Amino acid sequence: MTDAAALAGGGPSPLEAPGQGASGRLGDRLFRGLSGAAGITLLVIIGGIGVFLVAQALPALRHDTTSFLTTRQFLPEADAPAFGVAALAFGTVLSSFLALLMAVPVALGVALFITQVAPRRVAGPLGALVDLLAAVPSVVYGLWGVAYLNAKIVPVSSALHSALGWIPLFGDTGGRYGRSLFLAAVVLAIMILPIVAALSREIFLQVPSGNREAAYALGATRWEMIRTAVLPFSRPGITAAVMLGLGRALGETIAVALVLLSNFEISAKVLGPGGNTIAANIATKFGEYGPTGRGALIASGLVLFAITFLVNLIARGIVYRSARRFGAAA
Repeated sequence: MTDAAALAGGGPSPLEAPGQGASGRLGDRLFRGLSGAAGITLLVIIGGIGVFLVAQALPALRHDTTSFLTTRQFLPEADAPAFGVAALAFGTVLSSFLALLMAVPVALGVALFITQVAPRRVAGPLGALVDLLAAVPSVVYGLWGVAYLNAKIVPVSSALHSALGWIPLFGDTGGRYGRSLFLAAVVLAIMILPIVAALSREIFLQVPSGNREAAYALGATRWEMIRTAVLPFSRPGITAAVMLGLGRALGETIAVALVLLSNFEISAKVLGPGGNTIAANIATKFGEYGPTGRGALIASGLVLFAITFLVNLIARGIVYRSARRFGAAA
């Protein structure tokens, strides 16, 4: 009778969850509409950027007398324009992946130490310091790399060549070291380390305490608990954090432009002076070129846009597969 009276009187059903009345349904519809509009707006903006890049790049590409994707030189202002993105794309990808190789293990170690090992009085200040490093402007890293790290990297490069010279990456450079892709990769690694560490720290904090307690209850050591309870649960988030760091490295401009001695060679030897990236080349040349040159730079930016889009697409696939695998295992 009470239920029937409540229904007849127009009141909420006792079986209806709080907030699911008319106002709740209106709020849900409003939130769904705003979320959908935001998603569509984002897609429109990305599509608009792509259309702009293509429209601005096509006139310059029509003047190019060589193959844009394979040519190593970049001379868009010559009488017979000849420019390509091969060397720039190579330097961009190589320096970014070297930065990841150096930064990710350290960043994950820092995040695990803060969340799983350090006492609270240490974890708090250390986490704040990591967040502070993530806020340092890139130009500061670039100036520090040129003014201080450049001189310090020369003996390190020489030692790497002496110990690992049989690996093409650290091959002979004629005794010339310094402002190289290796230096740029080190600067990029320092730049992306706090980003990956901060995101990974937040991901590790989301691991249910029951997972850790269950591992300890089964007799696991702290490392075994981290390996069996923390890392599997966090794998999708770690992948996303690493890909975000890679995106920062791929698109970094000022720091790399300050560090590198620009050239357009393709060489797996990263210890010698030289190298270039797409973003750094755009930053240093955009004010010097005329319409054809600026169009050529925009065309190289279109390639960087495509590389970044592809990297994010692969990352989303990895995150999706990792999440499904973990869900199935659970």
